[in-house]
Amino acid sequence: MNISNYYWYFKSAIPPRICDEIIQYGLQHKDDMAITGGLGRARDIKTQPLNKKEIKDLKKKRNSNVVWMNDRWIYKEIQPYVHEANRSAGWNFDWDWSESCQFTKYKPGQYYDWHCDSWDGAYEKEGPTKGKIRKLSVTVSLADEKDYQGGELEFDFRQNDPDKQRHPVVCNEIVPKGSVVVFPSFVWHRVKRVKKGVRYSLVIWNLGYPFK
Repeated sequence: MNISNYYWYFKSAIPPRICDEIIQYGLQHKDDMAITGGLGRARDIKTQPLNKKEIKDLKKKRNSNVVWMNDRWIYKEIQPYVHEANRSAGWNFDWDWSESCQFTKYKPGQYYDWHCDSWDGAYEKEGPTKGKIRKLSVTVSLADEKDYQGGELEFDFRQNDPDKQRHPVVCNEIVPKGSVVVFPSFVWHRVKRVKKGVRYSLVIWNLGYPFK
């Protein structure tokens, strides 16, 4: 799919008070080891825990901790920016459902290597997500930029072209606390290794029926 804007951002859009409330709310809950989408779709991790080899292989790709949230007040803060970015960037994707919010902690040494959020098929499980795909991803920077080092969000606009070399683009606009970045879920991106402090972020995937 050819697009002219690979991401759309809103600098310091979410008030610091709201960011702090989300962080405090997230820290009140027990976190889980983050997994990749493929593992999450293939099995129920709670009933079929990963073995040592699977954990080791996973951490070569992704190493972070997450808490899942479904609170309406959080969606009310974030969803208006998804709608606005969808219009302003010219994507105009049809979407009507947001997945659970992922509150993510990246401690020193943690990261998430190159990946895209979309998959090769629609959700099959019965419910509001059935038959839908991830269309728009949103990331919110919750921590003050002075509280951590590293953890840069980078994009790679090669999409799925195997002949193109990677040309990472640092999303500096997302660094200030409360900044929001929205991008098509098929765009490649990564979070680089955190060197110092803790990087807190909030991620939401927004779904719609497959492109026609």
